[in-house]
Amino acid sequence: MLGGHSTGPEQFGTPIFGVSEVSGLICDLLDDARLRQIWVRGEVTNYKNHASGHRYFSLSERSGRNSAVINCVMWRTTASALAFEPKDGMDVLAWGSVEVYEPHGRYQLIVREMLPAGLGERHLMVERWKQELDTEGLFNPERKRPLPPFPQRIGVVTSSTGAAVKDILSVISRRYPSEVILSPTAVQGEGAHIEIAEAIRRIDGLVDVIIVGRGGGSFEDLFPFNHPDVVRAVAACRTPVISAVGHEVDTALCDFAADIRAPTPSAAAERAVPERRDMLRELAGCEERMHLLVRSRLAASQSEVEDLRERMRPGRLARRINERMQRLAEHDDLLRRAAVARVQRERSALAEIRAGLEGKNPLAILERGYCIVESGEKVVRSAASLAPGERVTIRMMDGRARAVVEETTYDEDL
Repeated sequence: MLGGHSTGPEQFGTPIFGVSEVSGLICDLLDDARLRQIWVRGEVTNYKNHASGHRYFSLSERSGRNSAVINCVMWRTTASALAFEPKDGMDVLAWGSVEVYEPHGRYQLIVREMLPAGLGERHLMVERWKQELDTEGLFNPERKRPLPPFPQRIGVVTSSTGAAVKDILSVISRRYPSEVILSPTAVQGEGAHIEIAEAIRRIDGLVDVIIVGRGGGSFEDLFPFNHPDVVRAVAACRTPVISAVGHEVDTALCDFAADIRAPTPSAAAERAVPERRDMLRELAGCEERMHLLVRSRLAASQSEVEDLRERMRPGRLARRINERMQRLAEHDDLLRRAAVARVQRERSALAEIRAGLEGKNPLAILERGYCIVESGEKVVRSAASLAPGERVTIRMMDGRARAVVEETTYDEDL
């Protein structure tokens, strides 16, 4: 209070926030994509496995004299899937997002996955490999090829002493006995990925289908099948490949590059060859259908032969020939009568035409003593068209005569 006047923040126009407003503002500021779905490495401290199933702890980091701590919580639904039990002092990788718990005004890392630091780094390495190999197109579904329906040779890339090869041999010998060629290799340990890739290349082209895999194991045990050398060797195969790494829940990067992924080596063997009993049942069904078809065809042919035989009996055939001859004779007689009648009609018509033409023939009157007088090329129709001394041609029945007109008179009576 100065001079009886207030000196509060409103005196200078400074806004006043409520606690919830400040907490909400902090929440908005922390809603940054850089704080979402991130990996954080640190040392576990103050770890508590609550009776509710939630896990509460902190991740700390010491650098010289400085240290930093972030509070973490892992909810029961995700904590139940942890593959290990975290302990204070353990170096871990935690994956999650930073969020603000507004009632208490504090931020914390909501952890959705946690791995021991060394193992976690390998997980991150596998994720990077997966992105790189996918970019190369090695996981493209269009690259997948169908398996041969009846393979004669099965190639197996696995350990010669492991349970996987025994399971594969057992399944194949029971289902569809085929030649199995083993391309042995180490399936875990340092440098195993080099041996696996070489074993794949060694057998490629010598068999009809290749099974690559091993039995179950930890992430570390299955790690070589994630290596890019193995994935690229699978993708480069000319022969269709079945990947069978671990058990059903396990996944390796070579699964994505293979033509087919099987949950176990035994399942891979089942996919590689058909079931002999199913084939025998199918063949038996085909044989039965073929027999039915043949019997049906034979019955139809026998019926047709009997019908032909019945129609080809000598007496019946002779009767049919006589009937046909009788019908042919009747048809011939009808045709002959029709032809005679038509010829007579045509002759009568021609006679009428001839009579009409003869009646109109100007030369026919010459036979009765008449003549035709022509002057030049014109017929003389009137005496008035002639002049004394004019030369004319007189046309008679059997010839012509030339004459000179001496005189023309007109017949007034005509």
